[in-house]
Amino acid sequence: MGTEIERKFRLSETPGWLTECDSNRIEQGYLAVEEGDGAEVRVRRYGDNAWLTVKRGSGKTREETEIDLTEEQFDTLWPLTEGRRIDKVRYIVPHDTFEIEIDVFEGDLRELVTGEVEFESEAASNEFEPPDWLGEEVTGDPRYANESLAVYGAPQKGGD
Repeated sequence: MGTEIERKFRLSETPGWLTECDSNRIEQGYLAVEEGDGAEVRVRRYGDNAWLTVKRGSGKTREETEIDLTEEQFDTLWPLTEGRRIDKVRYIVPHDTFEIEIDVFEGDLRELVTGEVEFESEAASNEFEPPDWLGEEVTGDPRYANESLAVYGAPQKGGD
């Protein structure tokens, strides 16, 4: 089990230069989402790889465990996520000593663009000064958690 430290942002628009960055398609579905402690069990296909991931907690720091899946295992579990899925393209944007992951959502979430930065420590997270184009910080806002997006859809801009 590891710890994930990240900050999340909602971009107001997709940067025009984004297509110049490396990218991969992500299919993600939730087998279980628990209210309260933020526990979730998901399957994800990212490029040619697939995982089962368990996360617990909310906000900037969460526990995370990942297990590699074969394509057959992913295909067996995927139907169980019906109604709790997201599709997106993830772009990797180098920035100073960090990588910013920009997710451009598709399907019902197609108007949504988010950015995430993962950190090695709370101190590094606190010192990070996001570029203006990253937009509004939504770290810890449960409406922007991927499991919430998969179940409830995108929140309206302006916090509605």
